Amino acid sequence: MNDKIEKTDAEWQSQLDPVQYAVCRCSATERPFTGKFWDHHDDGLYVCVGCGTPLFDSRAKFDSGTGWPSYSEAVAAGAISEHVDLSHGMRRVEVRCARCESHLGHLFPDGPRPTGMRYCINSASLDFQERDSEPTQT
Repeated sequence: MNDKIEKTDAEWQSQLDPVQYAVCRCSATERPFTGKFWDHHDDGLYVCVGCGTPLFDSRAKFDSGTGWPSYSEAVAAGAISEHVDLSHGMRRVEVRCARCESHLGHLFPDGPRPTGMRYCINSASLDFQERDSEPTQT
């Protein structure tokens, strides 16, 4: 895994638009069926909007019916970190980019086979790179 990225709050605010900042740095959640990637079907990689780290392959994307992009697995071990989230009176698993700690969404054990997992991710935390393009990490 690449070196950790640490930025000041002001640096994050200058890099991210207001919705991206709210989701990635303040753990907000975009409304379902509103994000640019919930119904996106191109072939490629979904990367972290904060640092460009590859997170999910389009081949692992599926329609969960929730209105958020959903993936059955991360692109590589160590790309995503998991954290206990006790907010809103629930116990969930929050997922973040392991490199820059951007909030991505949550992980649920109700996905399709073979993993049985559903990474429920905010579109605002992602960028997309077509499969034949070069990765652009920052």
